Amino acid sequence: MTTIPLPALARHTESLRMLAPQTLIQTRRLLTRWGRDPLTMMQALFFPALLLVMLNAVLGKQVSSFAGADALYGSVPMVSLVGVMSGSLAGAVTLGRERDAGLLARFWVLPVHRASGLLSRVVAEGVRILVCTLVIFAVGVVLGFRFTQGLFAAIALFAIPVLYGLGFATMVTALAVYTAKAALVEFVSLGSSLLMFFSTGFVPLAAYPGWARPIVEHNPLTHAIDTMRGLSLGGPVRGPLLATLAWSLGAIAVFAVPAAIGFRRASRY
Repeated sequence: MTTIPLPALARHTESLRMLAPQTLIQTRRLLTRWGRDPLTMMQALFFPALLLVMLNAVLGKQVSSFAGADALYGSVPMVSLVGVMSGSLAGAVTLGRERDAGLLARFWVLPVHRASGLLSRVVAEGVRILVCTLVIFAVGVVLGFRFTQGLFAAIALFAIPVLYGLGFATMVTALAVYTAKAALVEFVSLGSSLLMFFSTGFVPLAAYPGWARPIVEHNPLTHAIDTMRGLSLGGPVRGPLLATLAWSLGAIAVFAVPAAIGFRRASRY
């Protein structure tokens, strides 16, 4: 049997040719694990779908009459983005569990491309976000939500949660590898709730008191919701879209390097 020297094995493992198949394998592992985890499924699908139904039943008529349009065009985008954030939190908790159990360290010493671990989480997040968004919008369609701006606008609409979610997931991943699990859950849950209640997806901007309107206007969730409302119902798209791009790409730019460094450190823990 021929023994491959360690330097040659490292070069073979770290080649770009091995990155794609190994990333695909690890992505499949993550999606399978998340699909079998009741906490992840409840946070990403069940609770957001239930929240959408309850909001429509309790506040739908009042918000619709106040805004002059069906409240679903604000609540469906809002709940889909809340589901994105909740799912990212569940994924971060899973990352913390794998770090504490030593699974990341075991992967680190295996002959796999070092970048495939973090890259697979990015790809898996994108798939999870798209699936969760499709489910929430399917519930919205059952309740009365419609795509009125054509096929291309509908396709562009589904790109917004993916972009927003990847920015949010990058931030949460960076926090997950540097903070305790309990503190992370409390911080992200509180932040997600505040973003939801102070957004135009909950009630129209005019319904907020004067002191709260600047907060609502500059809420990143508001920008994403307004973009998705414009792509589905009609209205301004360019301004909210540029703000959403700035928030999402800015989060990726700020937190990507700390997330990568923290993931490397957690894998060698």
